[in-house]
Amino acid sequence: MRIARFTTGEDPQFGVVTGEVDDNGIPDEDCVVVALAGDPLYAGVQLTQEEHRLADVRLLAPVLPRSKVVGIGKNYAAHVAEMGTGDAPSEPLMFLKPNTSVVGPGDPIFYPPQSNEVHFEGELAVVIGRICRDVPPEQATDVIFGYTAANDVTARDLQRGDGQWARAKGFDSFCPLGPWIETDLDPHDFEVGRPVRTWVNGDLKQDGSTADLIFDLPTLVSHVSAAMTLLPGDVILTGTPDGVGPIVPGDEVEVFVGGIGNLTNVVKNRD
Repeated sequence: MRIARFTTGEDPQFGVVTGEVDDNGIPDEDCVVVALAGDPLYAGVQLTQEEHRLADVRLLAPVLPRSKVVGIGKNYAAHVAEMGTGDAPSEPLMFLKPNTSVVGPGDPIFYPPQSNEVHFEGELAVVIGRICRDVPPEQATDVIFGYTAANDVTARDLQRGDGQWARAKGFDSFCPLGPWIETDLDPHDFEVGRPVRTWVNGDLKQDGSTADLIFDLPTLVSHVSAAMTLLPGDVILTGTPDGVGPIVPGDEVEVFVGGIGNLTNVVKNRD
């Protein structure tokens, strides 16, 4: 099931996207979104009689985390190597992005004046479905609501200069999510491998696979929940493959995660 958050020009709504989406994440022109009675994380999936052509609505960030986005750094060996900042971590490396950094498909990524080196980082994101703490790895799938695509935008020069990552990864618009939450994927498919790809202005920059994650999804959920209570709508970013690089105002960035779809944003100067 593909859970979207959308607007027709009025107040945002949640809905279920129906119809075919091809292997490249492109929806069929006949796709529709059926409105839900409320937030599915709290009210469940209650379909209404209201529906719209997908092409006629504007998709928004599919979830607005109530409390936090938890990022995982250095979770692909090839990315660790390209960064040149030491060995892969012995346990998941966690950081936080504020929920104010979240934007949706088509929203601009604002280039902050404090930075001269902003990078894209395409990745798979996990959306938590219920309150949980100290989740054993074997029970991690019980607390996962679904999956979406993400771009962990990073001001790389500030990341190096600050010595910690809060500012570099926390600017408004530095966490695009979308296009929707896919709830029906088998988590074991990520171990077998689903593609994670990023294009900038149509040029392929990242071509990774979730099979290359150093720490798998159950390990990540367990590790994070051992440190902090996770709430419905919290998001865990699972790390980025190698190939990260700079973006500048005017660039179009597209992230694709197999089985989910495409997330596209344009970079603009921040006023």
